[in-house]
Amino acid sequence: MKKAKLKKKIKIKLNKFQIIIITLLIIALSVVLMIKHLSNQIGPIVFSYSKSEAKKISNIIINEAVKENISNKITEKELFKVTNDSNGEIKSIDYNSNIINKLLTQTTTDIQQEIKNIQSGNIDNLKYKKYIFNDYNKNDLEKGIIYRFSMGAAFNNNVLSSVGPKIPIKIILIGNVSSNIKTNIKNYGINNAVIQVYVEIKVNEKMILPFLSEDIKISKEIPVGIKIVTGTVPNYYVNGKSEVTPNIAVPSE
Repeated sequence: MKKAKLKKKIKIKLNKFQIIIITLLIIALSVVLMIKHLSNQIGPIVFSYSKSEAKKISNIIINEAVKENISNKITEKELFKVTNDSNGEIKSIDYNSNIINKLLTQTTTDIQQEIKNIQSGNIDNLKYKKYIFNDYNKNDLEKGIIYRFSMGAAFNNNVLSSVGPKIPIKIILIGNVSSNIKTNIKNYGINNAVIQVYVEIKVNEKMILPFLSEDIKISKEIPVGIKIVTGTVPNYYVNGKSEVTPNIAVPSE
């Protein structure tokens, strides 16, 4: 009979240092996998909250910039140019493009600079700080953070809404802040018309969260002038239709 060959068992001896290293690697891998799982599960909910906050702070800046640079600096008489015929009837109505475009350029520049100051934490240079500080934490803004989202809130449970670590949310300006002027005319009552001039502001931003980022586009229209025309409505009004001026955009550095 052939003697059965005994297989020798190979024993691997690990010292304490190697055990600690392997344990730490396992913990680190587990944490990464857990974070990735949570990101996939609650990512859409976090982004929904984040978009709401990013739009909120951008709307504050846009509203104040338009009010300060346009609404408070031009009167109805300066905004609208009315041309009458020999009988005193209104022949045409237009807006003063030279004045409004100049004011709109300053508005666009202010909006872009204000968002850049927030993302870099330069809150002392904020132009509309008194409006922003009413809704946002000054200490967070110094770090470029506009909002801290509690992980527990992602589970849509009132008990857990303030539980768990806080996720800092930042916004970064990308591309351009663009703006233009739009006009619109509507019938009002009998033989009357309402002429509206409003600005359209578009902002492209990026939301930055741990392990996540997403681009968002914000578009807002704000009326800056309304005129009621009483009597015969002119056949000509800015070529007979609503028109848009060329975009005014300030490139992002």
